[in-house]
Amino acid sequence: MNVAFAGTPEFAQVALARLHASGHDISLVLTQPDRPAGRGMKLHPSPVKAFALEHGIPLSQPRSLRLDGKFPEDAATARAALEAAKPEVLVVAAYGLILPPWVLELPRLGCLNIHASLLPRWRGAAPIHRAIEAGDAHTGITIMQMDAGLDTGDMLLVETVSIGARDSTASLHDVLATLGGRLIVDALSRAAGEGLQRSPQPAEGITYAHKIDKAEAAIDWRQIASTIERRLRAFDPFPGATGVLGTEAIKCWRGEVVPGHGGVPGQVLAADDAGITVACGEGGLRLTELQRAGGKRLPAAQFLQGRPVAAGMVFAPHAD
Repeated sequence: MNVAFAGTPEFAQVALARLHASGHDISLVLTQPDRPAGRGMKLHPSPVKAFALEHGIPLSQPRSLRLDGKFPEDAATARAALEAAKPEVLVVAAYGLILPPWVLELPRLGCLNIHASLLPRWRGAAPIHRAIEAGDAHTGITIMQMDAGLDTGDMLLVETVSIGARDSTASLHDVLATLGGRLIVDALSRAAGEGLQRSPQPAEGITYAHKIDKAEAAIDWRQIASTIERRLRAFDPFPGATGVLGTEAIKCWRGEVVPGHGGVPGQVLAADDAGITVACGEGGLRLTELQRAGGKRLPAAQFLQGRPVAAGMVFAPHAD
């Protein structure tokens, strides 16, 4: 099938690679413009762009696809490229730009989105993070026929995966990226054969996975220990959950809920090779993997060798 692809991060690159390996003709790739990253803030291509360049796939990087928007020249160039490519379908995965009606209507089979949740739960930008943060037992991949709404289109294929008690956004991302690649290949195979059955999304159970804000990284020790532990995993690898001990901001990557505490929220109850136990609004949290600014992620035992912490010390109890 003649396929155009729109995506930006690694999640999308996995699907693009799977489509390419499956023999589809990738006639055009849309991805976001290069972004500054790293200490030198040099411009870096997206994972999708890197794959396209490596495999000689035509590429377009518009800042917008709206012909009446801020960058109409970008949109016009992208439109010309899409029209020239004549794709039968546009596959979309974590692209990051809104698709206006002219894009949705251009391919014969429309636009198929690889969404990392069980729609209609967790529509929006950060479905993996929010599912872990909320304590969901399951998530999955939905292949969706895109329409003008925010992740409101009909469902074409759905597959569920369990969220493990130790899953982070990083680990769950990899599972879902692989699943998304497999399902979109399956969807295109069905579309070329017997066709895909469309199912409207349920009207009940709609939730929105709002974009992760760096301000959310600050740990509020007044919360329940289990809530904080989920946020540690949800914010791994970005933005990381941060506790302030004295004047030092420390990334807290892993923790274990422990019963009882007997201290004020943020107070260190114990610090040994097993971890740094901190009192929470309810229960305690034993931090088992931490990181100082400019340092590496370390198990608690190694962390304590370079940054002594003792019972009675206090993390700032809340963000404000």
